[in-house]
Amino acid sequence: MKYADRMENLNASEIRELLKVTDRPEIISFAGGLPAAELFPIEEMAAACATVLRDNGEKALQYSLTEGFLPLREWIAERENSRVGTKLTAENILITHGSQQALDLIGKLLINKDDVILCESPTYLSALNVFKTFEGRILEVPTDQEGIIVHELAQLLASTPNVKLLYTIPTFQNPSGKTWSLERKREVSALARQYDVALVEDAPYEELRYSGEATASMLSFPQAETIIRTGSFSKVLCPGLRIGWIAADTEVIEKLVLIKQSTDLQSNTFAQMQIAQFIQDNSMDAHIGRLIHAYRLRRDAALSGIERYFPSEVQYTHPEGGLFLWLELPEKINTTTLLQKSLERHVAFVSGESFYAEKRRYNTMRLNFSCMDEEKIDAGFKILGELISEELGKAS
Repeated sequence: MKYADRMENLNASEIRELLKVTDRPEIISFAGGLPAAELFPIEEMAAACATVLRDNGEKALQYSLTEGFLPLREWIAERENSRVGTKLTAENILITHGSQQALDLIGKLLINKDDVILCESPTYLSALNVFKTFEGRILEVPTDQEGIIVHELAQLLASTPNVKLLYTIPTFQNPSGKTWSLERKREVSALARQYDVALVEDAPYEELRYSGEATASMLSFPQAETIIRTGSFSKVLCPGLRIGWIAADTEVIEKLVLIKQSTDLQSNTFAQMQIAQFIQDNSMDAHIGRLIHAYRLRRDAALSGIERYFPSEVQYTHPEGGLFLWLELPEKINTTTLLQKSLERHVAFVSGESFYAEKRRYNTMRLNFSCMDEEKIDAGFKILGELISEELGKAS
């Protein structure tokens, strides 16, 4: 069989492959960005499911609008407006099969072969895999603690032809956990507007804030026609339903609807209605509050574990929210090698090289803290600290 040229750019997701190993019960996993399954609102979702089938079963099981279930789109728009200062209506919202499909649709909308995509360094692995599908050229923009470094972005935009897209995760970034300042958001969005580059503001973790103050979305700024914002219920409700969304200017949404029609016609009607019923019958704020309480304790346990068990040479982020810590080890340590030794002791993490589009760094690692309790976090971090110390001792 003769495959399309784009297949040469695709590799299996390292994280998805690792999850095959971490599914074993004896593994303490800090690998995948999994929400805590014990916090899923199972009884409430069962009740919502029963209500939808009883009251609107024929509608729930039938084909529906490509744009998505109207009451859910209205709720998303209203919540975004109240949380991050946008002025959206349902017409600005397209429901997708998770924010991963949102990135795929955006890629189809914008990227031709050899177009340039800019992204943070490091950035979300699965976004890189999506963009590779379209045979674009991915370039990294250096970052600091407040996000993309503005003068580096300005130089790239001024010197690089055919830049079509800037992909960002400004809040609780995956993998680093960093959060942009409001001023950094303003400067970056102004540059994107100046160079007529589409800017994706990926925001799946934004409501999981444990400290600090929230800032406005870049979609709320004046002249935000080139801003495309994505979100998801995967991290705040349950990922198995695969419901996310895109928020953007109505002209952009209209074009994305055409693309989605040729992709899958529509997102799961029943899942959308089930979420909408859950929201109607329960307080989303109270549910997210329970997540925040549990995840804050786990984040703090993870930070405490690093302070207690890891060598002082290890640098790490202090995220205000989200699901991840990012570590930079001395350059003489290769975290891919470290991972194999860690798995032998039943502890998993994700080595960091896969999160780079260009200049891979083999001394980095991502640790997820959301799906293990504090006791397992402490036990797992103790093992990791011992392994890192051993590797440092060998290299000295």
